[in-house]
Amino acid sequence: MNDDLAIDTYARLRSITGNGELSILLLLAGAVAIAVALHAVAMFVLRRLIKRDSIASSILKRISGPTRLAMVLLALVLALPAAEFNAEFAEATRQVLKVGVVVLLGWSAAIAINATARRVARRHDIGVEDNLTARRIHTQINILRRTSLVGVFLLTLGTSLMIFPAVRSFGVSLFASAGVAGLVLGFAARPILTNLIAGMQIALTQPIRIDDVLIVEGEWGWVEEITTTYVVIRIWDQRRLIVPLSRFIEQPFENWTRESAAILGVVLWHLDYRAPIAEMRTKLEELLYANKLWDGKVSNLQVVESGVSTITVRALMSARNSPTAWDLRCEIREQMLEWLRAEHPEALPRIRALMDEPRPGAGRGAALEDVLSS
Repeated sequence: MNDDLAIDTYARLRSITGNGELSILLLLAGAVAIAVALHAVAMFVLRRLIKRDSIASSILKRISGPTRLAMVLLALVLALPAAEFNAEFAEATRQVLKVGVVVLLGWSAAIAINATARRVARRHDIGVEDNLTARRIHTQINILRRTSLVGVFLLTLGTSLMIFPAVRSFGVSLFASAGVAGLVLGFAARPILTNLIAGMQIALTQPIRIDDVLIVEGEWGWVEEITTTYVVIRIWDQRRLIVPLSRFIEQPFENWTRESAAILGVVLWHLDYRAPIAEMRTKLEELLYANKLWDGKVSNLQVVESGVSTITVRALMSARNSPTAWDLRCEIREQMLEWLRAEHPEALPRIRALMDEPRPGAGRGAALEDVLSS
């Protein structure tokens, strides 16, 4: 319904009713009814064309309300020129209705993005043992969803502001003199843009993923959340390390689960030189075979260092994921110490000291005070 059609329709209604106010009400009510009917027909056709359990069906169900209201507002925008309102009032009302249409369309786009992300994420369970693919999908979905929502918000805001002539003329003048202003704004927005671009790089190349095990800034933790500007790392003691996204593009870090969710656990013992290494190696295999947390892939025990008074024995063991590896390490460490204390107490660290022979003047029966004072 363009302006000429609205004016012509209003003239016909007025000739029939003979009342201007009633004709306006009938025109606006008719525009609303046509918009609702067209929306219902469009929704009916779309539901017939798409599968019931598909992502598109879920999106269509969620955006039905906002899009219906957007079509109603659009119908009122098209019908208002025919109404005999004050010109300034009519134009201001049309601008507000246009903003409403743009906001509702942006809201519908945001609903569609969120619905798609939730549906795709629900199909990939991150709680399974071999969750490498699921973590990759979740990471991409989270970053792309947040970036898309930011883009939709900026586009909606910009389109809404450009509806008003004053803002539009200001924007044109701003672009005309955008030399220094553009440099200042670009410099001010550099951190935000850097992190947004870093987020897109991470979504595509995926140096990190949700639930990856990382060592960042000397801290061991799991990737808990990836936003458009920062990454939340859950430290083993329940602290949260907040790291900018750009840090993972510009600086090195350790990723222990880059290729798979499985991880190697390390246990160290500082023991005496008399520790039975061969028996410890056999005992380690026995403990691991009896432990349900071990995945049966890696079992190794070696002396990795020898100091002045002790040696360092290292055991390597594999587990399905990082939380399991942590529990496995703790259990094996405790069980091996209990076995050493019970079967080989001589293997526990000792402090060796050389005692000097007593002086000739200190007889066997001399008092301790006399010996110490001599």
